[in-house]
Amino acid sequence: MTLYGSLFTDFTETTSPDPFALQNKKLLKVQMQYGPVWAKSGSMVAYQGDVHFENRGVGGLNKMLKSAVTGEGIKAMMCTGQGELFLADAAKDIQVMYLENDSLSVNGNNVLAFSASIDWDINRINARGAMAGGLYNVSLRGTGYVAVTTKGTPVALDVASAPTFADAQAVVLWTSGVRMDIRVDTGGIASLVRGGSGETFQMAFGGQGHVLVQPSESVVEGGGQTTGSSGIGSLLGG
Repeated sequence: MTLYGSLFTDFTETTSPDPFALQNKKLLKVQMQYGPVWAKSGSMVAYQGDVHFENRGVGGLNKMLKSAVTGEGIKAMMCTGQGELFLADAAKDIQVMYLENDSLSVNGNNVLAFSASIDWDINRINARGAMAGGLYNVSLRGTGYVAVTTKGTPVALDVASAPTFADAQAVVLWTSGVRMDIRVDTGGIASLVRGGSGETFQMAFGGQGHVLVQPSESVVEGGGQTTGSSGIGSLLGG
């Protein structure tokens, strides 16, 4: 029996030799011969070769306690072996970057995978303004590959070029050298008349570097940054 059509030629595997490569914008291909990787728990959709998965808790007891207290963190599995591993998360878009002795501040729920050579921790965000004292984010630091997910195609804003503000629920990450503050825009009487709360909380960025913003106010889904008893929940996570 013969099959006709372009299905099996249009969607063949990418031949990129990179450790992390986009099979397409929603599917990440990881070359396992470059070493172990941490991947978001449940993100494996396929693999070829001899790949093993271990949900042993990323970061040890100290980070587990931080995660329990702050609500932020990464739920990941260690992937080891040989072959090709394919990762995805609810058909979200995937963005790949390489850190060279550098760091990122990122919403934990947006982390898809990173090289085992990358260290991570839960850090309090040093920001001024209302409720800034209770904001937490995941920091990724070191040298290696990082893959994050976004809902839709994001924009990378250069914060040094102009004063930069973003909806907290659309901010995915920012690079080292960027400082973040909380801005409260009351909106005045008109905001109250329209049925709003009268307060709009925005993230204000400055310094040197970039902030990645996705075209969807959904970062709160399963993230974890908390703001204490303010009632806001989390500016970066749910």
